[in-house]
Amino acid sequence: MKILEPLCGSGRFLVPFLERGFDICGMDLSAEMLTKLKEKAPTAKVIQADILKYDSGEKFDYIFICSGSVSLFTNMKMCKEILQKMKCLLKKDGKFVFAVETVADRCPDDLDYKTLISVKTEEGYELILKMKNYYDEKTHTQYSPSIYELYAETKLIQKEEMDFQTHLYELGELEPYLYEIGFAKVTVYSSYDKVIAENNQTKMFLYECSF
Repeated sequence: MKILEPLCGSGRFLVPFLERGFDICGMDLSAEMLTKLKEKAPTAKVIQADILKYDSGEKFDYIFICSGSVSLFTNMKMCKEILQKMKCLLKKDGKFVFAVETVADRCPDDLDYKTLISVKTEEGYELILKMKNYYDEKTHTQYSPSIYELYAETKLIQKEEMDFQTHLYELGELEPYLYEIGFAKVTVYSSYDKVIAENNQTKMFLYECSF
């Protein structure tokens, strides 16, 4: 069976699959992430590509997008195009599995940045991550702007800002579109133990789709 992991990153999931003998291919847009993956698994089959433009010419028995990565696509038009793309890459009777974050995972709104992590680097610098959260009820978008600061003792020597966003889903929000694009069976679980999702009181929905 052929497996595809889009958005495979540095191989946190792909490498263990490969080590267990599975025929798996990874795809990611980040050359840096794929370089790290190849350092861990030089024989891994990986392709650098945009998820919407990827076309290997083959179809897969099993496709998975892990760790709620689908929630990172807060532009819902683009998100639906990506799900359509996964359907096109799937063999008949294959399975597409992905997880999303839910409204139960909403963070409290913050008035100002809070320090989340402070670590010492091998070189003796201090790296600090600051973040604040606010939620848009209308779009179901969790905004989490972040600031990374690097200090040499008390002197700030480098600063980087990131605008991190996630779409938080409600049960029933994605299902109609998955059926619309051609999946015949869509099952939604509330955990990796495959407990059927019955409400929004879970921090993850795990979708298993086939046609």
